[in-house]
Amino acid sequence: MAMALVKFITRFVQSLKASLLQRYHPERHYMRGPGPACARRRSGGHSAHA
Repeated sequence: MAMALVKFITRFVQSLKASLLQRYHPERHYMRGPGPACARRRSGGHSAHA
């Protein structure tokens, strides 16, 4: 009984830690390829900011 409780608490703490302390993955936030401003420059179009 006590071992089952210890195992449950251990798993609960591990899952809580994993959900709260998610690691940063830069590949999820990395924009691949040229953006829209680069495409406008190549096509000779005018940007609203320039």
